[in-house]
Amino acid sequence: MQTNSPAETRDAGLDSEFTRGLGLYDATMVVVGSMIGSGIFIVSADMARLIGSPGWLLAAWVLTGVLTVGAALAYGELAAMMPRAGGQYIFLREAFSPLWGFLYGWTLFTVIQTGTIAAVAVAFARFTGVLFPSIAEDHYLIAPIHITSGYALSLSTAQLLGVILIALLTWTNTRGLEYGKIVQNVFTTAKTGALVALIAAGLLLGWNGEAVAANFGNFWEPRGVVELAPGLTAISAFGLFVAIGISQTGSLFSSDAWNNICFTAGEVKDPRRTLPLSMVLGTAIVTGLYLLSNIAYLVALPLESIQSAPSDRVATLLLNTVFPGVGAAAMAVAIMVSTFGCVNGLVLAGARAYYAMAKDGLFFRQAGELNAARVPAFGLVLQGLWAVLLVLPRTFDATTGRYGNLYSNLLDYVISAALIFYALTVAGLFRLRVTRPDAHRPYRAFGYPVVPALYIAGALAILFVLFAYRPATTWPGLAIVVAGVPVYLMARGSRA
Repeated sequence: MQTNSPAETRDAGLDSEFTRGLGLYDATMVVVGSMIGSGIFIVSADMARLIGSPGWLLAAWVLTGVLTVGAALAYGELAAMMPRAGGQYIFLREAFSPLWGFLYGWTLFTVIQTGTIAAVAVAFARFTGVLFPSIAEDHYLIAPIHITSGYALSLSTAQLLGVILIALLTWTNTRGLEYGKIVQNVFTTAKTGALVALIAAGLLLGWNGEAVAANFGNFWEPRGVVELAPGLTAISAFGLFVAIGISQTGSLFSSDAWNNICFTAGEVKDPRRTLPLSMVLGTAIVTGLYLLSNIAYLVALPLESIQSAPSDRVATLLLNTVFPGVGAAAMAVAIMVSTFGCVNGLVLAGARAYYAMAKDGLFFRQAGELNAARVPAFGLVLQGLWAVLLVLPRTFDATTGRYGNLYSNLLDYVISAALIFYALTVAGLFRLRVTRPDAHRPYRAFGYPVVPALYIAGALAILFVLFAYRPATTWPGLAIVVAGVPVYLMARGSRA
């Protein structure tokens, strides 16, 4: 007769309505797949312009990795302590109050998760356009219709493909966890292999003696820097501090969404062990790959070429250098695979947070129900619809006559807000150690209290820089969070 393990017996009552189908490999693939999108192939160009030296560029990526892994170590204790569907929403609710949990869930739905889904879906379409030029953001099926002088609605072929991708992956995930898991495992394995191939191409085939001598011979020397503020550049010590802080918006965004596996805790096998381990393994793998990618850029390309890469596509420039004429197409395929898997991971995980909110009466009631396939289909569809709506609006710059994307602005706004929630969640670890000293903690955060405290200090330092030197894209993020307060009060009143 088969008997349950002690862990399975203890967790038997936790989110028992879900199917526990995610093992350690599956969970790690969700972490890795949600993290690797298109950012690593692009953001190093802007970071190099801000920081201005190869050494500090790598140091900025190391800082991102240390912060990400440090946060994952802290989240591991919270996830093992509270392995429930909803993840970070649950952590904030239990550590502080339902209000803080709701504000995170509100920001997650309105911008963080859905905005990222929209952005990555259109990134998939943009790189598809490298292979099929008819797919482009200026090839309109419905030309921009201005709502105001600064905003319009449009439907381009690229937007349409982004919408189709969101709809497809939303549908496959409503069919059951097994469908989403298979897509995630296949595409994450493929894109990890593609990133490894990019690294190998740079280190082995693209080795450029002149670039190596220039980059590593003048490792810390700044050049080609841009102004961070009037009279302030990375040449001064304080300017370098500010530059590294601002540059983290790119690298942290490229490394974000590692916490999404916590949302799916109700579907993870042996969650008290698997959740901490998958987060640490996943963030460590991606951190290593990202650092090696930047080393590959620096051994194949002079820093000046990285800073001036066309459309900031550093990885494409590297492959074009190694494989003239076919590099752009090869990189486009790699990014299409990467972004496809990233969107799937984001779609799969997000609806589980709304499920937990709905169970508390703080979201649409139907989002707290599972379909016949035992997944929160209503939450998946609602998330998909909102992500699609974020794809359609365009921003308009009257001075240049160019159209942008609303979700790009929203993501810029919310980077600081997301960092606030990360720091607050890690602070919740300290609070719960005091308020619930006897709670079952099968895993305790490595390096506590030093590592979590250093993470909070690092996050606060970056926030200080962003609020001081990038106010236009920082304060609106705080406004989005604060806008959730009256919504919370209305939800509580309706529930009462």
